[in-house]
Amino acid sequence: MKYDDDNIFAKILRGEIPCKKIYEDNFVLSFHDINPQKKIHALVIPKGKYVDLDDFSENASPEEIVGLLKGIKIVAQKLKISTDKGKGYRALVNIGENGGQEVPHFHFHLFGGEKIGRMVQ
Repeated sequence: MKYDDDNIFAKILRGEIPCKKIYEDNFVLSFHDINPQKKIHALVIPKGKYVDLDDFSENASPEEIVGLLKGIKIVAQKLKISTDKGKGYRALVNIGENGGQEVPHFHFHLFGGEKIGRMVQ
């Protein structure tokens, strides 16, 4: 999958499409999913142009990698689903066609606020 500058997350990052923002810093943007699958369903995306986790792992700077991981923790705390503020959450990454990736911009889904259930069915 090639990075597409016209994907929905790229448009959100450019401010062309609005989002219900949860958190933003120099490395990440987080917002509520427009089609939530659980009580709490947030997205955390890096601001860099990365297609998927493989691309990010290979090409992101150490600062971007740390920034993303810290951003996920901050978002979980803001949503009160982190283990220090709530009962935990699931962080999910879909990679490629067989992994169910729909948007060619690397992103994490954070699910919480209720028991999530089985990981794979």
